[in-house]
Amino acid sequence: MDPESGGQSRDSRWKLHKTTLLLAYQSLGVVYGDLSISPIFVFTSTFSGKLHLHEEEEEIFGVLSLIFWTLTIIPLCKYVVLVLGADDNGEGGTFALYSLLCRHSKLGLLSTSHSAHDHIPDCSTGSSLKVTRTSGRLKEFFEKSRGSRIVLLLVVLLGTSMVIGDGVLTPSMSVLSAVYGMRIKVPHLHENYTIFIASVILLGLFALQHYGTHRVGFLFAPILVVWLLCISGVGIYNIRRWNPNVVTALSPYYVFNFFRKAGKDGWSSLGGVVLCVTGAEAMFADLGHFSHLSIRLAFVGFVYPCLVLAYMGEAAYLSKHKEDLERSFYRAIPERIFWPVFIIATLATVVGSQAIISAIFSIISQCRALRCFPRVKIVHTSSQIHGQIYIPEINWILMVLCLAVVIGFRDTVMIGNAYGLAVISVMFVTTCLMFLIIVMVWNRTVILAAVFVIFFGSLELLYFSACLSKVHNGGWLPLILSMVILFVMSIWHYGTSKKQDFELQNKVRMDNFLALGPNLGIVRVPGIGLIYSNVVSGLPPMFERFVTNFPAFHRVAIFVTVQSLMVPKVPGSERFLVSCIGPPYFHLFRCLVRYGYKDMRDDNYDFEVQLIRKVEEFLRNGNDEADRSGLQGVEMEPIRKPSSPVVDALTVGPENGGVAGRRKKVSFSNVGVVCEELRELAEARESGVSYMMGNTTVVASESSSLVKKFVINIVYGFLRGNCRRPAVALGIPPTSLIEVGVVYTV
Repeated sequence: MDPESGGQSRDSRWKLHKTTLLLAYQSLGVVYGDLSISPIFVFTSTFSGKLHLHEEEEEIFGVLSLIFWTLTIIPLCKYVVLVLGADDNGEGGTFALYSLLCRHSKLGLLSTSHSAHDHIPDCSTGSSLKVTRTSGRLKEFFEKSRGSRIVLLLVVLLGTSMVIGDGVLTPSMSVLSAVYGMRIKVPHLHENYTIFIASVILLGLFALQHYGTHRVGFLFAPILVVWLLCISGVGIYNIRRWNPNVVTALSPYYVFNFFRKAGKDGWSSLGGVVLCVTGAEAMFADLGHFSHLSIRLAFVGFVYPCLVLAYMGEAAYLSKHKEDLERSFYRAIPERIFWPVFIIATLATVVGSQAIISAIFSIISQCRALRCFPRVKIVHTSSQIHGQIYIPEINWILMVLCLAVVIGFRDTVMIGNAYGLAVISVMFVTTCLMFLIIVMVWNRTVILAAVFVIFFGSLELLYFSACLSKVHNGGWLPLILSMVILFVMSIWHYGTSKKQDFELQNKVRMDNFLALGPNLGIVRVPGIGLIYSNVVSGLPPMFERFVTNFPAFHRVAIFVTVQSLMVPKVPGSERFLVSCIGPPYFHLFRCLVRYGYKDMRDDNYDFEVQLIRKVEEFLRNGNDEADRSGLQGVEMEPIRKPSSPVVDALTVGPENGGVAGRRKKVSFSNVGVVCEELRELAEARESGVSYMMGNTTVVASESSSLVKKFVINIVYGFLRGNCRRPAVALGIPPTSLIEVGVVYTV
């Protein structure tokens, strides 16, 4: 073996290990903030109901055993070992699972076109495995049954709604629990002052969001490291001083003994125990920012042992101080280090809250990209770090809701009941989607998928039932929040899909328009016109209305369709698909622009420059730049009507979808035509670029049912009237915009 090559190999391995360790360190402040602050309130919430401590220590040991095995089974076995492997080209979360399913079978309702994904590279796990008979039957069932696809979409939206609801409860629960620790040392502090301090912290937290996490992100990981070291160190101290026998509680025997003695009260206490895994879903949801190995290494090597030691230490203290159950976490802290630990705890709760708020911004951005959420303003807070965004409207709504929860409930027990229900609901949705992933994407047997669902799903349903029993005592809050969010998302998706269906059904065939052009006396004015629509073939209804009433449009017209695909990111080389319409002297083009749900949209100027550059490349390459395989199956109608041998040489056959898939040899006779088209494009660009889009009003038809009229005319109309307009969302300058008013009757 060459010593030099061996040294280079060692250097590359060391760089890889160094990068993984650095990512694992950074993940502590982003991924594990919520999970790491759970010890503050788990024991207090568990014993807040009908479960009471007696003289024996079996109750404490039983709850500790429940916490230990819940941490081991759900975050460690389910997420770290299994769910992290179900990534969507490196992305995680509920939408990533749905995206993975949509690309492996025609069960998606959010994707614009299933065939539009065909040319996008797919590195998903298990995509090359042989399709089993069960997998084929399951795919066939979903493809034939639209009702099943609607149910699946609603399940995905429900899980997403619960995560957004979690964004209201996490800051409220964590900050209020931390601030209540002050009352241990200041017992006469009035409750109103505690609520006021918690409200000020929340106000400051949300007021700083517009700076972006990259400004304060360097503080996150050190705070969480110090926090976990503190609680694990306090745990070791309490174990040695108060009850070393607490180690025996890790045996599952204590779980059995706990339920045998506590009975129904023990089952009810599970609503508090489940709080020990709050934030576990973040390990999968934030996968796109880190690597599988870094997240697994951080949890197994640091977070998991620190949390276990913290819970063991608190249980050891409680076994000897049963009277200190209220605020047991703070009472278990030694006197000399109380205030430093309290300050670190408060900072840690802010970090945990920041992590969920940033995750909510990311989720809303994905929903908006896939037309499942009203258009909101998205601000990219970092030009170097992809994915760090800020949404002003959502930020202030979350702030108001958090303050309302803190001031309204004023009690961590009631908030904890709501918190647990939101957390376990999201986990159960992930379990259900994993069943489909195992069968349809990984192509494993249905027996293996059933074992996964039965093992983890039954445990989560047990926790879910315990949380449901506390609906009357605060558990109703996440249900109300998630139902409202689900209603908004469903109505927006329904209204948007109906609007798009109307455009597809009422579009004008391009060949008919070209044939009628001379009869209409259309005048071509200087400049480039970008006509935005949702159709990928023919003319949108709004453009037909425009040329009918005002028969003139720009010398160069480009019909632009922006699609959001069920993939995380679309490679830059596959983003623009350009085709030509009609003979060269018509100067009509169509451009299909494709984005993934995690892609950052360019600002309007960069988008305009890239679009025109792609058209130039298309012309320079003999109208052969677009890739046929990328457009195959997409209903497009580029037309070349040969009027001469030169035009005939550049003709795109309709049998190929209008876009050639292979490079053709362009004869010298074509050079003059290409140069003329490039000259026309350059002159048109110098004359200016204008934008055209429809200013639509969507109304239900007179024959529609009352429910549809209510949904479309009132709810969807209200949402459209109060969200950002399409032109604003696309960054189109108002001075260059032509809006065509159209009423769509659906």
